[in-house]
Amino acid sequence: MTIQPSAPSSWRVLLWHWFRRVVKPVTLERRAEVQVQLREASTPDLDFFVLVSLSSVIATLGLLTDSGAVIIGAMLVAPLMSPIIGLGLASLTGDARLLRDAGFGLVRGALLSVLIAVILTWSNRHLPFIALQELPGEVLSRTRPSPIDLLIALAGGLAAAFALAEPGLSAALPGVAIATALMPPLCTIGVGIALGRWDVAGGALLLFVTNAVTIAFASMLIFFILGFTPRREKSNRLPRGLVYSAIFTASLLVPLTLLSVSFVRQASENRLINTVVSEEVRKYDAELASLRVHQDGDTLRMEITVRTPQSLSYNDVNELQREIAVRLQRPVAIVVNQIFAARLDPLIPPTLTPTPTPPTLTPTPTFTETPSPTPTPTATLTPSPTPSPTPTPSLARVVNTLGRRIDLRQSPGGPSIARLKEGQYVTVLYGYQIAKGLVWLEVQDQEGRIGWMPQIYLTVVTLTPSQTPSPTRTPTPTPSPALSVTATP
Repeated sequence: MTIQPSAPSSWRVLLWHWFRRVVKPVTLERRAEVQVQLREASTPDLDFFVLVSLSSVIATLGLLTDSGAVIIGAMLVAPLMSPIIGLGLASLTGDARLLRDAGFGLVRGALLSVLIAVILTWSNRHLPFIALQELPGEVLSRTRPSPIDLLIALAGGLAAAFALAEPGLSAALPGVAIATALMPPLCTIGVGIALGRWDVAGGALLLFVTNAVTIAFASMLIFFILGFTPRREKSNRLPRGLVYSAIFTASLLVPLTLLSVSFVRQASENRLINTVVSEEVRKYDAELASLRVHQDGDTLRMEITVRTPQSLSYNDVNELQREIAVRLQRPVAIVVNQIFAARLDPLIPPTLTPTPTPPTLTPTPTFTETPSPTPTPTATLTPSPTPSPTPTPSLARVVNTLGRRIDLRQSPGGPSIARLKEGQYVTVLYGYQIAKGLVWLEVQDQEGRIGWMPQIYLTVVTLTPSQTPSPTRTPTPTPSPALSVTATP
């Protein structure tokens, strides 16, 4: 007894015939041309490796210089799209030779790109032609793949395979190469390895694998629709390779989704930190210029740069740190960099501020009353004390600043604790040191802050001493001796 395979259901047959009337398969001649073209483009030869090398150099330099235009040029030069589409066609048609050539070509081209990126980045670290204070934005943008990148690669792969199968659509291939970036993620892997940033290399590797697998699956799907499957008419089932490729592509959504959730949480936390710091800084009449945050165990370490019209004191910074920690509900350690700035509005004229003038002490004359004349007084001379000047504190004025503010430093050449402007008065104390070729004096400003300033920016104000008026005594008259008159009898 022979068991016959069950015939396909009628609705599947009807659906298939309707689909074939809508989408016409390509001719046998065109299929042969596409297979020959992909076999030649997927086989690695000298031209293939030259283009891979040049495109990797362009992409790496574009990443290091943070230039999007240079990276787009590298995408147009890179020949890695053809081996990936060749893998899709070989998996669908069962062409073992094309599968082997395309696979080897893709692997060797990818390894060569990563190696060139490592060499260029390592050389730049020791011979810094390109100064890297931090990772460029073009590098960071390729370390955080998401499901959106999978959808972009899917659409790009569909467009690339369709443009390759249809002879009149070849002009769309450069745009597809730009949309489905293959070379920049590979070079980002090399940059991450050279800099010791394995998180960067891992994120870029996931992006490249996502793009390569999704493009291969999309090309398989297009070639299946256009009739590249052998013995198509004898079976209505999907090819096994297409099913496996679809499962593998869908499985990539799991790590991409997990990474996206992690990135969203991190972005939300960064936005909260930035909002809290901006609001707290604004309470001190300052403006947040930049904020750098990194995690140190359970503590958030922040480097805050603010623009402020006046200097923040040590107590202000302590209070700012406490308020930020209370609002974020976690330990915080901050360092504040101050940029002194003045806000000017052209519609509001500035208010003139009078410049204080030190008082000039002038002796005040004292009028002495003139005694009334007394008959025959005898004046008694009294010595007058010598007038002595009253001592005054040593006062100095800030000069020679050329319109700039001069730092009042905690120690000679040390950190700044205040900024003093031209014409401001300070009290010169008793400290005197020579540091860095300058004479430093210990002074106290009008707000009571004690620090050090170079002597070349100070001029001592000489005050006119006040004379103490000498006491004036009124002459006391001395009576004349009385005359005795003796009468003679």
